[in-house]
Amino acid sequence: MSSIWTETARLPRFPALEGDVSADVLIVGGGIAGLLCAWKLRQAGADCILVEARQICSGVTGNTTAKVTAQHGLTFHKLVRRFGPERAGLWLRANLAAVEEYRALCREIDCDFRDGDSFVYCLDSRARLKQELAALQKLGFAAVLEDVPPLPFPTAGAVGFPRQGQFHPLKFLGAVARDLPIYENTKVLELMPGGAVTDRGTVRAGRTVVATHFPILNKHGGYSLKLYQSRSYVLALSGIQDEVGMYVDQADGGLSFRNAGDYLLLGGGGHRTGRPGGGWRELEDVCRKYYPQAKIAGRWAAQDCMTLDGLPYVGRYARGTKGLYVATGFNKWGMTSALVAADLLTSLLQGRDDPLAPVLSPSRMALRPQLAKNAAEAAVSLLTPTAPRCPHMGCALKYNRQERSWDCPCHGSRFREDGALLDNPATDDKRGL
Repeated sequence: MSSIWTETARLPRFPALEGDVSADVLIVGGGIAGLLCAWKLRQAGADCILVEARQICSGVTGNTTAKVTAQHGLTFHKLVRRFGPERAGLWLRANLAAVEEYRALCREIDCDFRDGDSFVYCLDSRARLKQELAALQKLGFAAVLEDVPPLPFPTAGAVGFPRQGQFHPLKFLGAVARDLPIYENTKVLELMPGGAVTDRGTVRAGRTVVATHFPILNKHGGYSLKLYQSRSYVLALSGIQDEVGMYVDQADGGLSFRNAGDYLLLGGGGHRTGRPGGGWRELEDVCRKYYPQAKIAGRWAAQDCMTLDGLPYVGRYARGTKGLYVATGFNKWGMTSALVAADLLTSLLQGRDDPLAPVLSPSRMALRPQLAKNAAEAAVSLLTPTAPRCPHMGCALKYNRQERSWDCPCHGSRFREDGALLDNPATDDKRGL
């Protein structure tokens, strides 16, 4: 089902590759991360090419709620504990800078950018809010505490980031992409040293950036264990006069609120891909309870890559992959994270040092509790004696009745009922469904 963004934006179209080409840098993937990386590289004078298997922004980017904020949940007290205040502060400042860069860019791009405060609320624990505020104070950021958020149910309060933003992501990216060297409907079949083989020809490039949401190269980097995918759902509600603002629950699977023109975007119902969850039914129940006068004007779902420690993987694909880079694992906060990733990759590809590089390095320490959970999920699915199975790594697919799709609980690949591929890391349709 289409989001309000895809229904109200006209993206530029690009030709498919015809024959062999060459560039200094190849970018694989035409979502927000790939497009911003290509745009940044072109600004820096680099020779680059972007290839997209379908059309630009046809995947996760078109299904975001498009909150432009450095506040990614109640996360900074965890990041300070895991990485220390210096590295946590680098990540905070990079995302705050991304918000300001979006604000400046959107003065020149008509994309419905709007200033607004961002809030993360908690239903039952004032202590968690104060813990986050203390961590942010340690990092030098003046967050605020809202005692009674304007939500239709009681909470323990909310932590707010002043002067964040929201926008129409596809109007923005349509303007960014317009003059970029892009080939659509060009599927990468094989990554190799010095470029990639596609179904339309060979791209020769000294360096390659994989920005395909979930990395498509299995034999390096361990991403099948370092990532899992999570689905979340959105209803666009009309007929609600009061503006709620930008709010999200600190709990996994909680509710999200954001106004977009005449709509209230109600998000939630989330779950690990391939596992049961509330989905749209949960959101419909919320709507009936709190917004009985509202009409459901649209619905869609998003899928996000979740990392082991709450930070993305941006940098060299793996220690042994010279010339191969990656941007993935934005943990449901792809707007500022993608811009931060594009800045970092541009620095790395131009041979410049960047203090954020070791913080986001895909080769950083992976011994986190989520690693064991991901491994256990894969083992159970691989040993489940059922068909059909995912062509990616052989896990047992689960049928998703709400979305009428076959989903992989291991790594998040999804297929239509007829076997057509919906979401990677699988790269081919599933035959025989």
